[in-house]
Amino acid sequence: MKRVPTDLAIFGGPEAFLHPLHVGRPTIGDRQRFLARLEWALNNNWLTNGGPLVREFEARVADLVGVRHCIATCNATVALELVLRAGDVTGEVIMPSMTFAATAHAASWLGLTPVFCDVDPATGLVDPDHVAALVTPQTGAIVGVHLWGRPAPVEALAKIAAEHQVKLFFDAAHALGCTTDGRPVGGFGDAEVFSFHATKAVTAFEGGAVVTDDGLLAERIRAMHNFGIGPDKVVTEIGTNGKMSECAAAMGLTSLDAFAETKEHNRVNHALYTSELRDVRGVTVHSLPPDDESNHQYVIILVDGTSTGIDRDRLQAILRAEKVVAQPYFSPACHQMPPYRTEPPLRLTRTEWLAERVLALPTGPSVSSEDIRRVCDVIRLATTSGPLINAEWDKRKRNGS
Repeated sequence: MKRVPTDLAIFGGPEAFLHPLHVGRPTIGDRQRFLARLEWALNNNWLTNGGPLVREFEARVADLVGVRHCIATCNATVALELVLRAGDVTGEVIMPSMTFAATAHAASWLGLTPVFCDVDPATGLVDPDHVAALVTPQTGAIVGVHLWGRPAPVEALAKIAAEHQVKLFFDAAHALGCTTDGRPVGGFGDAEVFSFHATKAVTAFEGGAVVTDDGLLAERIRAMHNFGIGPDKVVTEIGTNGKMSECAAAMGLTSLDAFAETKEHNRVNHALYTSELRDVRGVTVHSLPPDDESNHQYVIILVDGTSTGIDRDRLQAILRAEKVVAQPYFSPACHQMPPYRTEPPLRLTRTEWLAERVLALPTGPSVSSEDIRRVCDVIRLATTSGPLINAEWDKRKRNGS
């Protein structure tokens, strides 16, 4: 256990971990079951083009989230591009700036204009009042983001979309297995998009999916993700190659098999982080609604430098020196990134406040209770010794060490 600042690895002390502890380490599941599925695909010479494993994966995801249609894709960015294109969206797309860059990139890649809105700093979720204020005749769609396993205000956004007759889609990359008011994420808006990237609670190596109850939209997306080829095998419109492979589906199915266990492990981890950090001044664990389910995929803390004496960036550097690879999800916010910065700068004060403080800590089935206690010991030492750490930091910087 580290007791004084000079025990920290950044000042030459021993590292807390032998191997790096990452945010989003892949959840593989039963390796033998995956290999058996992969062997089946190889033995049957069916590696892509909507094979049996992809169809099974689509059916299981649709059943899990309670929708009629699921179209598996090569990744979630392509899935979001597909829903925007299939939805005939033009002009501007309103979305929160507190999201991964891919949300904005999907719109920009299609020649649409992202319009960034502010968030509720207590939740990180899109502020419906700001969305409503940003709607113009040029607005073609609203993209809500379910963030850190907490669903967006779906009913408020649906009301705005209906009032202005614009499409409503959700980036649900963080939200598989989550609910709001007892309803599973997946059936809100015109369509939702899931990610099955390697860092997600369910992984398909790389992968994504569009889920919807709109049969016509689903049919169009299914054609568009396969070069625009319709059910009669004729190219009916411009499409792309966004299909999921059988290999990816084999991984996705195996990871889905382990999903309930993964969620429970994450829930226990989240509770332990919350308990360990409850009395640490200047550090707040982002809470989740007690009456709804979450996949607890992320453990998010907010670091208040005025209380701790060290800011988020310095705490992140301290953790990384201990081989705890904490991540600032999401900082900078999209409107602060070079592709989206404007002159004069767009000011989203609540988003910027949150982006300065946010830090994601490692969790998942590979992270043990003992790992968490050691991570929290480092955070506790760093945040209770802020002035001493800053003095030592600055002295070493002056000395060139």
